[in-house]
Amino acid sequence: MQPLVSPSLLSANFGNLDADIEMINNSEADWLHIDVMDGVFVPNISFGFPVLEAVKRKTRKPLDVHLMIVNPENYITRFREAGASVLTLHYEAVDHLDSAVRKIQSLGMKAGVSLNPHTPVSLLEEILPLLDMVLLMTVNPGFGGQIFIESSYNKILKLRELIKETSSSALIQVDGGVDTKNATHLVQAGVDVLVAGNTIFGSDNPSEIINSLKNCCKRIT
Repeated sequence: MQPLVSPSLLSANFGNLDADIEMINNSEADWLHIDVMDGVFVPNISFGFPVLEAVKRKTRKPLDVHLMIVNPENYITRFREAGASVLTLHYEAVDHLDSAVRKIQSLGMKAGVSLNPHTPVSLLEEILPLLDMVLLMTVNPGFGGQIFIESSYNKILKLRELIKETSSSALIQVDGGVDTKNATHLVQAGVDVLVAGNTIFGSDNPSEIINSLKNCCKRIT
């Protein structure tokens, strides 16, 4: 299986963002991952609507927007207007998850729900049939460049089984510590979408790294 690849803009060169976006446009990347952080839900602040709108004007890839903010349901319509194609909310940040997911989908976006490393996948059992995607954080959210949490493999396997049991068609996305060394194992465990930041933008040849992630399972022997 060939995974989707969603490079994380958080690791891009903001001194020359046009060049990095154009590189993504010309690459095999499927989406462009945007981490929106408010300094409250996570201890970091990232992008607001002006940046998102500017990126949308430049990119030819769908925007995969991951909200790490409090009360994300208050901004669903605004993120659609800013250009989001995929909108992911954190389970830990939303009181009425069902209605938030339905609102995302009613506006024409794919709806995702993210889980922090300590949050069990079993909590999604009732809502899984409604979801388009589940994002498993494989590091503690807030900062790029962290080391992949190895216990995440077991969590991926549990989620894949739960998706099967609930007849869900949700994709599994992972974010945090993804690189060319663990990509194949992640896809073999059941991951559909790989988010990578430092691995791509910290490389001398980012397009080649994207290609390697995209085609990781072709190298299985």
